[in-house]
Amino acid sequence: MGPRLVILFYLYGFVHSQQTTDPISLEDCCKDGKEKGQDSQDCTQLPLISESTTCRIAQEQCCAAVQEDSVCSIGINMAKDQGTCHALLSGSTCENKTAKTCCECCLLGRAAEEQGLTCDFSLSISYQCGLVSRACCMNKSPQSEVNSTPAPEGSSSEGALSKPSVHCRVGAGYCAHRCVGNNTCVCFAGYKLKPDGKNCEDINECLLGSYLCRPGERCINTLGSYRCQREVSCGTGYELTDNNNCKDIDECETGTHNCPADFVCQNTPGSFRCRPKSQCTAGFIQDALGSCIDINECLSMTGPCPPGQVCLNTVGSFTCQRHSVSCGRGYHLNAEGTRCVDIDECSGPDNACAGHGCINLVGSYRCECRSGFTFNSITRVCEDINECRHFPGRLCAHKCDNILGSYKCSCTTGFKLASDGRNCDDVNECDNNPCSQECANVYGSYQCYCRRGYQLSDVDGITCEDIDECALPTGGHICSYRCHNTPGSFHCTCPAKGYTLAPNGRSCQDVDECVTGTHSCSETESCFNVQGGFRCLNFDCPPNYRRSGETTARIHPSDTIRCIKSCQPNDISCVLDPVHSVSHTVISLPTFRDFTKPEEIVFLRSVTPTHYPHIGSPEIIYDIQEGNIQNSFDIIKRSEHGVVRQVKPLVGPVSTVLKLAMNYVTNGVISHRNIINVHIFVSEFWF
Repeated sequence: MGPRLVILFYLYGFVHSQQTTDPISLEDCCKDGKEKGQDSQDCTQLPLISESTTCRIAQEQCCAAVQEDSVCSIGINMAKDQGTCHALLSGSTCENKTAKTCCECCLLGRAAEEQGLTCDFSLSISYQCGLVSRACCMNKSPQSEVNSTPAPEGSSSEGALSKPSVHCRVGAGYCAHRCVGNNTCVCFAGYKLKPDGKNCEDINECLLGSYLCRPGERCINTLGSYRCQREVSCGTGYELTDNNNCKDIDECETGTHNCPADFVCQNTPGSFRCRPKSQCTAGFIQDALGSCIDINECLSMTGPCPPGQVCLNTVGSFTCQRHSVSCGRGYHLNAEGTRCVDIDECSGPDNACAGHGCINLVGSYRCECRSGFTFNSITRVCEDINECRHFPGRLCAHKCDNILGSYKCSCTTGFKLASDGRNCDDVNECDNNPCSQECANVYGSYQCYCRRGYQLSDVDGITCEDIDECALPTGGHICSYRCHNTPGSFHCTCPAKGYTLAPNGRSCQDVDECVTGTHSCSETESCFNVQGGFRCLNFDCPPNYRRSGETTARIHPSDTIRCIKSCQPNDISCVLDPVHSVSHTVISLPTFRDFTKPEEIVFLRSVTPTHYPHIGSPEIIYDIQEGNIQNSFDIIKRSEHGVVRQVKPLVGPVSTVLKLAMNYVTNGVISHRNIINVHIFVSEFWF
């Protein structure tokens, strides 16, 4: 129940005294607000059912009272079930604060109950907190406290002190146990209200520790209450009485014994015994199951018969007989029955020696066994001699197999029995051509092997399979360009144009079209061989420059065509131009297959000009002005010379003109500059 409950009562007393002509009563306004509150609607944004201000106030306050009652019940249930309010400390909403207040006030009441204090303790707490704490102290519901506790002075209790009724509706149903004023449900002792505000659930006093059991007893929860039970059981044959004492169980009286029908049950402390109904006659003894067992008087009695007589046991008694003649093994009584005579086992129908020679002895006999057998004096029969076991490794070269009265030799795989029946000769399996190519006989077996370019099958060990040299881990390095597998071998091929197969049959050699004359360059062009082809180049000097040296029909990789500045008389702009020379050189590069570090491709030599003898040696600065595709090249300075490097891989075919500048700088000013145009042709192949 929230703090706004009292405010509602003040409001109700105030508005009830007001005169209004609105046809909708305040009870209807309050009822509508409660229904909206039970539906969890926003109490400050309710649709108005009347234009009256007092009706709007009644709607909002009744809605807020219902919602705060529900929130307060959550806090009270948490205090009773968990004994702590920690779960409500983290929130900062109004509902969370209301639940926390009700939870903590309930803990105050439970603490007063545990300390034996009166539930009407006087603390400076709010009226609502006092109701909650007093109800938790007396183990009642806050609603019942509203009915039994007077309202604060000056407040009206009308509408709040209605009598309990089980027929009031809460939401969409009725109260499970009892209903008090303001349509609020409460539960009987031993139960607590569920979050739905109408149903009740059992309080587990054993879990909450609110039980009163003696030492040695344990708490067992029951519906609406609990009971105490001894922790140590009474043991087999005893039962626990209502006053927690152990009492003997009379299995005979309760019929829980397992005595058969012909037995009688006899109770004993903690157990029972089965006694037979009928007793055995003389000459018998009764066992545990009631059966009568014959007594062997000849064994149980000492000297039951007089001297010269033998005791013979009978069922239920015994008899005595005179001694008779008894013959041993190998003897039998004579016809008169007065003495024992020898038995001739050899002449009997039993065939004592089973086909072997038989010799009769006094009281016995012996057998003359055939070769391969031996006489067993205990069983008195001829038994087979296992020659393989008696003479291991001495009879047969390989395997010895025992047979009845003899033995036979056999050979392992790859051998055959020799003519003497004991030794083994090697079998030449290669005579039957078991291998697909070559066969080599070995002692006791054979070995297949293959010709060059083939390998023996791992499946049958006799078939030769072609080796795909091109598919081997090193197949990519067998041929420079492409590898073609053939049965037992392979062959390499080169690109269709610009290359020819080397004498080793694997490498590809570039065809120098400029040397063979298979190029198509005109007379005004120079032929330059590149990897896999050629280029027709024509290097003309720009205006005011003249070529140094002669023009050749073929340009070698080491050739450099140089144009030197040659100004006309009085051409000041030509004289002031810092570029003194323009050179051209050509280089052919492969597509590097394994590019792991920079490749140095061009070396620039610097020469200090001789027309500045009075000035110190100028500083030479190198840079790339044009043609550096994908920034694949750089230029570094090494001992006053320039080194052009390829720093990134390029996949051909691709060509570019790398324009390099050698700047001669004196006192921060470029005195003159030399331009070198490097014509780079990158082949699409790595060879």
